Amino acid sequence: MHTSQFLIGAASSGSGKTTFTLGLLRALKNRGLKVQPFKCGPDYLDTKHHAAAAGQTSYNLGVMGLFDGYDNMAGSSAELAGLLHLPVILVVNARSTAYTVAAILYGFKHFRPDIQIAGAVFNFVGSESHYTYLQQACRDAGVEALGYLPKCKGIEIPSRHLGLNIDSEFCFDEFADRIACQVEQTVDIDRLLDICSCATAPSSCLPGKTNSHASDMCIAIACDEAFNFIYPENLRVLEQKGKLTFFSPLYDSELPVSDLVYLPGGYPEFYLSRLSENRTMRQSILNYCQNGGHLFAECGGMMYLGEYITDTDGHSYPMCGFLPQGATMENMKLKLGYRKIFLNGQEYRGHEFHYSRIIPGQSPLPSIARVTNAKGMEVDTPVYRSGHVTASYIHFYWGDLPPFFI
Repeated sequence: MHTSQFLIGAASSGSGKTTFTLGLLRALKNRGLKVQPFKCGPDYLDTKHHAAAAGQTSYNLGVMGLFDGYDNMAGSSAELAGLLHLPVILVVNARSTAYTVAAILYGFKHFRPDIQIAGAVFNFVGSESHYTYLQQACRDAGVEALGYLPKCKGIEIPSRHLGLNIDSEFCFDEFADRIACQVEQTVDIDRLLDICSCATAPSSCLPGKTNSHASDMCIAIACDEAFNFIYPENLRVLEQKGKLTFFSPLYDSELPVSDLVYLPGGYPEFYLSRLSENRTMRQSILNYCQNGGHLFAECGGMMYLGEYITDTDGHSYPMCGFLPQGATMENMKLKLGYRKIFLNGQEYRGHEFHYSRIIPGQSPLPSIARVTNAKGMEVDTPVYRSGHVTASYIHFYWGDLPPFFI
């Protein structure tokens, strides 16, 4: 049995690989094919939209350009393609350029000869004659041209500070179908699948399903418009620990009965008024923490657990009030990167990405962990603990090690 496996890369962010990926996923789904998407990089939004486009859960495994990693190529899409022997479909921004892309393609093809550049798809193409020049560039560079996406506002994606901005499932479905229609018209999908065809692994080589939860622990997870940055792998790990229930800090009046509460990250800054007005939920969470409840909060969840959040206009909104600190949003000060967390003799992994900072209160909590970036250089991102409550800006990944707070 054969299938097609490939990695979609680009020269840089803004080339259009997300647009093309979403359109291709939906086009393949519309053909009746089963598509399994993955994402190289730590962010949450692409995987959500991959899943909506393909009808399959997407997992985090490019981010930015093909060869961009945390340390030169380390952790890059290209490194992943090499490890998994995946051919690369390169999305090239053709805006305001034509034959010059021959040099770009030639460089990508020969910079790392072990990385197979199987073909190129061009974005922001102005006309058929423009694409004709690009095809000639491909021939001279020795890279196959597989098609293009035209300049068209109808298939451009508006963005938020952490990725895509698609406000509703209805809007997204309409948008994905529109891109898929364009991909079917101007990209040779059949040829793409053919040049990326390979034998599939026998089922005996694939990991089996995990056992159902091994205890009667009840784990309550915040999940709504404000809090939803959750890795599928983390849910799988939690399912092995107990029974999962979900609640909404926006809509529900109080916490469900639980042995552990998980407040993930998300976009609380877009819902500050509603979160603050839900006083019964805030009080329920505060009571739970003060009475010795076990809780883990990440990024936006940690901000919600503090005394207040101040928006970019300077307006402050009361939050749960358990952590002795506030948080303030900042438009331009981005803090991001992979993180290694050293705690209890173990090394955990995660990433940090936020436009906010903590404002310590009168009795600030110390950090319980040593944190470094991917290169091993120490960073000042704290991991707080108060009673049985643990909180940090870091989004943890538990696929390698089980969570330390259970």
